[in-house]
Amino acid sequence: MKLPEEPDIPAQINIVPMIDVIFAILAFFIMSSLFLTKLEGLPVNLPSASSAQQQQATEPIAVTIDALGTISLNRTPTTLDNLETQIKKLASANQQRLVIVNADEKVGHGQVVAVMDRLRQIPGVRLAIATEKP
Repeated sequence: MKLPEEPDIPAQINIVPMIDVIFAILAFFIMSSLFLTKLEGLPVNLPSASSAQQQQATEPIAVTIDALGTISLNRTPTTLDNLETQIKKLASANQQRLVIVNADEKVGHGQVVAVMDRLRQIPGVRLAIATEKP
């Protein structure tokens, strides 16, 4: 007695698990790339300057003045009076540190000059003003 032959079922590859793995890897790379960007201050509308030059520094200190006039040091709100002592803690006396001033274009000139004046009184500090190229 001979059994009827079963028809050959074509080989199938289930791609649903493979798609899940690909999306997991994609999500990992997207999330990890977000942490690779280095932010040097709070988001402000920087003024544009066509003669802007790139400044090189290993660990710059970011001083941000937003449109409302709030001063922040490395994303931490501070006051003009406390700014000098906080930067002295971050910058050692024997090493020059670059301090980048990120001032919103709507901030008054007087406040930016007051911050820069305080920063210039600290020994070992180099100043840079953040701008955008037009």
